[in-house]
Amino acid sequence: MKVGTILHVSYKELGSGEGPILQQLKKIVTDPYFEVVEVAQMKDPAVRRAAAEMISQAHMVCAYGGQGRMLGAGLNINDLQEEGRQKALASLKEGIDEAYEIHAADFAFLAGRYEEATKEQSFQALVRSTRELCDYAAQKGNMPVLCEVFDYDIAKKSLIGPVETVRRYAEEICREYDNFGLMVDLSHIPMLHETLEENLLPIRKYIRHAHMGNTVIKDPSCPAYGDEHPRFGFPDSENDVEQLAAYLRLLLQIGFLQEENRPLVSFEVKPFETEDPDVVLAGAKRTLDLAWELV
Repeated sequence: MKVGTILHVSYKELGSGEGPILQQLKKIVTDPYFEVVEVAQMKDPAVRRAAAEMISQAHMVCAYGGQGRMLGAGLNINDLQEEGRQKALASLKEGIDEAYEIHAADFAFLAGRYEEATKEQSFQALVRSTRELCDYAAQKGNMPVLCEVFDYDIAKKSLIGPVETVRRYAEEICREYDNFGLMVDLSHIPMLHETLEENLLPIRKYIRHAHMGNTVIKDPSCPAYGDEHPRFGFPDSENDVEQLAAYLRLLLQIGFLQEENRPLVSFEVKPFETEDPDVVLAGAKRTLDLAWELV
């Protein structure tokens, strides 16, 4: 696999699309451990151009995460109000433009919240939106559009979602589009109340990108509870060396990890409160090294 990290998660002060983006990006692109860096919205066009140049010079792969465009602005791609759905679509299309501008290998987004009583209507709204995103991306090139699988009842409360819904959705979109796929994340699997096998096996042929992370779900009173991506080995958390090794082992068994066409697999690990981001990132690399020995 090609190992990466998510820049705006590793350095959480960049989450707004502003801040010392180039300064922190330089730390990643000068670290030979990484072949991939995942970026998000960069509001200054000059910063985007400089970032793209830096990534290219470092001979790295870049990916673009559009999830923050929805979460930060309270937008929902499966909004049942058409005006809201169109606003979300417009923002994600703008993100696709930026992703092409920086030569990203793929573009990711997430499904929005839903009400149980209108779940099917939300699902159909998501399908309509996804078709539009795939069409829009295909008009500009061959960059894949990926939906990331999130929790449905703890933090993000996303429609995508429990594995049966995920499989139905992927099957429906992939019948029409070859530029669509799924992004999976180790940190979200415990939040979905599913085992690794339950979560990954039914959707294995649609997985095109993976994240490595951790979560706290035992204690709702913990400040790191939910989708906060604390470091591996965080107190009372779900994932460490053994769990990461099991995740990678299964991804290898289903053919996602492979030597010939190595996929993008990135850390999504965020410093907790006053933790030093560089120290946390070093810990993530050690965790992966130890896990890989067990695969």
